[in-house]
Amino acid sequence: MLILFHTKPAAEVLMFSQHALPLLRAAGKSFTDNVLPERGVITRENLSAAIAGIERAIAVDQTPEFTEHDDENETREHPILQPVSFRQRAFPLLAMLKAAREHDADVTWEPAPIW
Repeated sequence: MLILFHTKPAAEVLMFSQHALPLLRAAGKSFTDNVLPERGVITRENLSAAIAGIERAIAVDQTPEFTEHDDENETREHPILQPVSFRQRAFPLLAMLKAAREHDADVTWEPAPIW
C-alpha cells in the first residue's frame, strides 16, 4: 500500500508502507503485528524525539551507498540495481519532520489516493 505523509509547511511524501514502517518505528511509533495502520499522526510534541530517533537509525545504517566510478574499463552496475539505503529512504520524511517542527505543525499519514 502507498502511504502519503502530510504537513502544512512541507510537500507531501509518498512511500510504500513496508518502507515507511521501519522509519516510523525509528521515530518512536510502535505497531502491533508489524502492520502499519492506514492513518496516523506524529504530533508536534513528538517531532523532536521522532527526528532524533530517525537520525540515530541513520547513524547505524550499514547499507552501502551508491558510488560513481571514474574508470571507463570497469564494469558498472546500473544505479537502479543498487540497494536503497535507510538514509536515502529517510531523507524526505526527515526533511518533512524538521519543517513541521520549525512551524509547530503535526505530521499525518494516510493511504495515497488511487489515481
